[in-house]
Amino acid sequence: MAIPSPSDDELSAIADRYGLGLGPEEIGQYRDLIAGALLSYDTVERLYAGRVPEPPSRAWKRPAEEDNELGAWYVTTGIRGSGEGPLAGRRVAVKDNIAVAGVPMMNGSATMEGFVPRRDATVVTRLLEAGAVIAGKAVCEDLCLDGGSHTARTGPVLNPWDRSKSTGGSSSGSAALVASGAVDLAVGGDQAGSVRIPASFCGVVGHKPTHGLVPYTGAFPIENTIDHLGPITRTVRDAALMLSVLAGPDGLDPRQRLSPGPAGFLEGLDDGVAGLRVGVLSEGFGIPGASDPGVDAAVRAAIARLREAGADVREVSVPSHRDAVHLWSVIGTDGVFGQMLEGNGFGMNVPGRYDPELIEHFARGRREHAAEMSVPLKLTTLLGRYNLDRHGNRYYAMARNLALDLAEAYDAAFADADVLVLPTLPVTAFDMPSGTTSLEEVMAVTSRLMLNTCPFDVTGHPATSVPAGLVDGLPAGLMIAGPRSGDAACLRVARAYEAAVGGFPAPNS
Repeated sequence: MAIPSPSDDELSAIADRYGLGLGPEEIGQYRDLIAGALLSYDTVERLYAGRVPEPPSRAWKRPAEEDNELGAWYVTTGIRGSGEGPLAGRRVAVKDNIAVAGVPMMNGSATMEGFVPRRDATVVTRLLEAGAVIAGKAVCEDLCLDGGSHTARTGPVLNPWDRSKSTGGSSSGSAALVASGAVDLAVGGDQAGSVRIPASFCGVVGHKPTHGLVPYTGAFPIENTIDHLGPITRTVRDAALMLSVLAGPDGLDPRQRLSPGPAGFLEGLDDGVAGLRVGVLSEGFGIPGASDPGVDAAVRAAIARLREAGADVREVSVPSHRDAVHLWSVIGTDGVFGQMLEGNGFGMNVPGRYDPELIEHFARGRREHAAEMSVPLKLTTLLGRYNLDRHGNRYYAMARNLALDLAEAYDAAFADADVLVLPTLPVTAFDMPSGTTSLEEVMAVTSRLMLNTCPFDVTGHPATSVPAGLVDGLPAGLMIAGPRSGDAACLRVARAYEAAVGGFPAPNS
């Protein structure tokens, strides 16, 4: 289909916006030049059309309300791959920002409703090749930009421990389905804590890998420098097994520009913590206006179990940990606005596989359904556009440069400790917001969730959340962070703690 040439009025509006100083005669000359240049766009479209795959025919259905009591399923499926492998027969929920070809992908948002991917994401291909059964798509928050579980277009996701409480997000459905026993395993995404936040609230295991270890290809991008996919499971062994299946380069993801390290995580998993140096990150506790003393106490009790198991436990200080949320806030506003919103998910200027069909669908959906976006998305749009118009990318550039210093500060701490431990979240699950909850109240509650999680998205260090015990009947999380490519160390310490406490409780126990 030939691309129509712009009109003189359209070109004049663009020229005025950028102050190009073009008169009517010059506009006409540029219009003729542009008409010739658009022939290349027509050629690209024709060449691309010959290699676009047709989506496979796969059965799926929207679950009945009685089969979806937590609101955690978007659609259910029963897709089987090889039937053999390390995950043979294991039921997996895939977060609904990850493409499963032939199955609707809504990404929690009215802007994406009706989209059907043509290709499986790399992680989906790897799960099927490992024998897993894709049981369905798990609900996620509106374009994955919220730490609660109340912004999805399909409605709230309820916490299986207490249905009046938030599940946490944005991988809300993934964690709820694992915690409730509806599936064996799930894949989540993490840009500010979106694997670890719901894992902590739901009392399950969530691992955010080293940045680039697991290919993001086929997942809806938010911001290349903070995009992660990772496992959500009931046991640490399952997390290590699943990570072994998912990890490794695919040659398509620009986030994998650095060597991602090993791809096998079961070896040494049960070696215990005797002699390992466990650094207690002091800045992760007692955060003014955020930390629940009961959560801090539960996490320190969990750390004491590691000491009893033979770990060399020591206090460690990284003062810049408390400032990291400000770096994330700039990256998560200006960067997300530039790539996910203005760039329709993928942006430009990096190699790798793009999804033109998704980009087109989302670009149209953003125009038609902007008024239906969540509060965090509207805030990001307003603030991101303001910053770009007023300051260009200046503050984003400063934040990314400061992220290098933050990473060095953690690396210096890892010179004296094999892992760092701290609360995953400063609180347990909060009440689900009601219709009378103000915007300020909602944002205040959800924004403090990421104070300990988002720093490791900014720097790319791996981090594992495991249940640290119950506080007033709700799970609290212990987070174990490691050096880059130190995922195995995080999981080894997590497994030692799991063994020390005899396993983790489930909601129905």
